[in-house]
Amino acid sequence: MGLTRTRVELKLVTTQTKPDDLSVPQDAVDYLKFLNFGDGAGAGAVNLLFHDQRTLAASGTENLDLAGTLADKFGQTLTFARIKVVMVIAATGNTNNVNVTQPAANGLPGMFLAASDGVAVQPSGMFLWVAPSAAGAVVTPATGDLITVTNSAAGTSVTYDVLILGAAT
Repeated sequence: MGLTRTRVELKLVTTQTKPDDLSVPQDAVDYLKFLNFGDGAGAGAVNLLFHDQRTLAASGTENLDLAGTLADKFGQTLTFARIKVVMVIAATGNTNNVNVTQPAANGLPGMFLAASDGVAVQPSGMFLWVAPSAAGAVVTPATGDLITVTNSAAGTSVTYDVLILGAAT
C-alpha cells in the first residue's frame, strides 16, 4: 500500500493597513510554502501514515511508540524507520495545553534539540515539524522511538489531532 499526492503546506494570508489622510496604504502578504512527498523512503519521500484524534485525561500522558505499536486506518501495525512530518493540532475547546516532548528515556532524537525538550501547543494551536531529507528523524526501536504527549494541567481533559508521516526503511 503506497501513499499518493502527499503534500504539506504552510500558508499565511494577512493585510496590514495604516489609515492616512487621503488614502489607506496596505501591505498584503500571501505566503505559501509547500513540500510534495513521493511514495518511498528516500529524500522527499514517505510511505507510512498515522493519524488519529486522541483525548488525554486531566494531567494525563501518553507515549506514541513509533516502532510497532501504532496502527494505520487499515489495521496494519506501523514500524517507522524514519519520521519526516509530525503535526499536532490542539482542539479549540481545550482549557489546557497539549505538550509534545522528546522523553529523556527512549525519545525520538532529531525532532527537538535535546532530551526533555518540547513545545506547548495551546488550545486551537498547531505544531508542525518537517524534515524532508532521506534521514529525517531516525527511529531506533526500544531506545529512540517515543514522542510523549501530555495534558499540561489538572481539571480537564484535552483533545488533539496527530498526523505522522515517515518511511519504513
